[in-house]
Amino acid sequence: MKRIITVALNPAIDKSASVAHVVAEHKLYCTPPRFEPGGGGVNVSRAIKKLGGNSRLLYPAGGLTGKRLQELLDEEGLNHRSFPIDGMIRESLVILEESTGRQYRFGMPGPKLRKKEWVQFIQDLSVMEPPPDYVVASGSLPWGVPPDFYAQVARVGKKKGTKTIVDVSGKALKEALEEGVFLIKPNVREFRELVGEEIKEESQIKAEAQKMVDSGRCEVLVISLGAAGALAVSKDFTEHIVPPTVPIISKVGAGDSMVAGIVLSLARGKPLRESVLFGVAAGTAAVMTPGTELCRRDDVERLYEVMLSDRKYPDKGLHAG
Repeated sequence: MKRIITVALNPAIDKSASVAHVVAEHKLYCTPPRFEPGGGGVNVSRAIKKLGGNSRLLYPAGGLTGKRLQELLDEEGLNHRSFPIDGMIRESLVILEESTGRQYRFGMPGPKLRKKEWVQFIQDLSVMEPPPDYVVASGSLPWGVPPDFYAQVARVGKKKGTKTIVDVSGKALKEALEEGVFLIKPNVREFRELVGEEIKEESQIKAEAQKMVDSGRCEVLVISLGAAGALAVSKDFTEHIVPPTVPIISKVGAGDSMVAGIVLSLARGKPLRESVLFGVAAGTAAVMTPGTELCRRDDVERLYEVMLSDRKYPDKGLHAG
């Protein structure tokens, strides 16, 4: 299998629990909390592991929360390397209201990184031997990190022959696209912000996505459509992939699971189109699990086989270049 590196500049410790009712100004008694490592790139590596693959996670760690994050990653058996920072790693809280099924998500701000702290990641990638086949740069950037950080990651990747996958929004995504990347995975809202137009119809989204691919800013666009699946656009094919209907328990980590499924399938040598199908299956499976659990391998493989066998998705043998 080809080598995958994930980069998480703003990791977190995710705490999740449930309560019968959420009532303002009342003391609420929750179920025993569950603690898990979190944050964009972290969850991609976790999902890859759950799907039977391997990756190496690069992330900052500082303070007591940083130490606890390392312990949680060890408990899950992940291959990871931390870079020391002075600040504290952030925490997040997810509360499920049992009476309504509503989920309340609270994200705390991350640390401020100094230049010498975030530069370590670029330097490590530039000297890594053998170079990775894929780098997944995912998640928000903490304070102190310039918006062109992911563009710098992509620049290093080009020199090494590494394909860069970016899952971020806003200015950081725009900067990365100016450099040129292999694949991006925005949702519809993020894509609208990216193109700067109020596009609503699928035909408009397809047209704008094709323009982006034709311009060379990315080779593949996978636009998440929530329960409606995903729109995949490349120079070889454009397809709206609709997954089977499943019960939605939690949407946390669905996007990260989708990215994990795509890159893992590509690393296993599968065609691009099949890899996107596997990613959509992973994202769909993630909403079937509670809290921040991410996807389950059995669910992913079952959904993938259903989608692959459907006559709407014949194998066209389209590969990722």
